[in-house]
Amino acid sequence: MDYLLVPFEPAFMQRALVGALVAVVATSLVGTWVVLRGLAFLGDALAHGVIPGIALAVLLGFNPMIGAFVAGLVMSGLVSVVSNRTVVREDTAIGLLFVGMLALGIVIVSRARSFASEVTSLLFGDVLGVTIDDIRSQVIATVIVCVVTVVLYRPFLALTFNRAKAQTLGMRPDLAQAALLALLALSIVASFQAIGTLLVFGLLVGPPATASLLVQRVPAIMALSMALGSLAVVAGLVVSFQHGTAGGATIAGFSVLQFFVVLIAREMAAAARRKALPGELPLAS
Repeated sequence: MDYLLVPFEPAFMQRALVGALVAVVATSLVGTWVVLRGLAFLGDALAHGVIPGIALAVLLGFNPMIGAFVAGLVMSGLVSVVSNRTVVREDTAIGLLFVGMLALGIVIVSRARSFASEVTSLLFGDVLGVTIDDIRSQVIATVIVCVVTVVLYRPFLALTFNRAKAQTLGMRPDLAQAALLALLALSIVASFQAIGTLLVFGLLVGPPATASLLVQRVPAIMALSMALGSLAVVAGLVVSFQHGTAGGATIAGFSVLQFFVVLIAREMAAAARRKALPGELPLAS
């Protein structure tokens, strides 16, 4: 029991726990739509696309969350413009802007004297350095994500499963798409301090993807995703404290590991059922 409790005695570990758990709420809500709509590549690109905004904020001395959110909105807007106004496919536009924004962010950070440490902090985060002000900003961003998710739940649901029907019902799928991209940027902003822009993708996709293997309804996926993400946070922080590993990377690693554990368990259970019923053919996938 001490192995689990001792790591959370220091105040900095308690702040890390709270900050990471707040990040889980935001990433679980938005990550559910990302997984169901197949927007993982866009989520990954946005996680890197906020780096220029964070870098400018660090160099100019204003709130990094503001810089990150503005950069995320700029990138999501550019993706829409490029894919809608040219013959270039959306995934190509995402790839181009992903590389361009990441390169711009690194160029900006290279102007800082502590280049290596600044890049490390931006990409991998500093979960053990989360402050009360960081948590306060995270809570505000997460509350916005929760409110918008509830208010726009039906448009998001229609957009996810039947865009044409959403258009017919007057739900304005283009606006719903824009709102979803803004929420995606905001959820990344609410999480980058805890686990970094490079690893926020683990929480954004890992727990919702795992939850989708176990339950079908969207609210159930969101709720189970929060539980799985919280488990990954606690396990990651404990292992990080006890064995000296990077906190953010360990959390993200556990969130991905959960998916493969559940996937393997499902396959083993299915194989056992087929073995128990040899007279029945397995259903085609």
